Amino acid sequence: MCKIIGSLTVYFDDPFWVGVFEIYQNGRLTAAKITFGAEPKDSEVYEFVLQNYFRLKFSPPVETLLKEKKINPKRLQRDARKTSAEYIGTKSQQALKLQQEQNKAGRKLAAQERKAEKKQRYFELKQKKRKEKHKGK
Repeated sequence: MCKIIGSLTVYFDDPFWVGVFEIYQNGRLTAAKITFGAEPKDSEVYEFVLQNYFRLKFSPPVETLLKEKKINPKRLQRDARKTSAEYIGTKSQQALKLQQEQNKAGRKLAAQERKAEKKQRYFELKQKKRKEKHKGK
C-alpha cells in the first residue's frame, strides 16, 4: 500500500512570504517552493493550490524517514512558531537546493550552446566575406 502525505508550509522569509509544498511518498520527499510576495490569506493560498498545483516543479526525490506519532495541537502551534522564526526543515531545503543546482546546470549548458552557435555563425560570415573578396569583383 502506497501512503502519500502532502503538506504546505507558508512562512515569512524577509521580504517575501514563501510557501513550501512537501510530498512524502514511499519513503521519499519531494518539495517545491513558491514565492507569494505580500502575506497571502487562507482563501488565496487555497485558490492557488487548486489552480496551480500541477504547474509546480517539484525537486528530485530525497530519501527520508517519516515518523508517525500524534502531537498535541498546542505543541504543534508552538513548534510551528519556532520553525517559522528560523527556517524550514533541512530535508526540504536539501531537495530544493538539489532542484536549484539542476536548473543552474541546465541554464549553463544552454548558454554554452548559444555561445558556440554564435561563434560558428560569425566564423561562417567571416569566411563568406573572404570568398567574396577573391571572386574578382
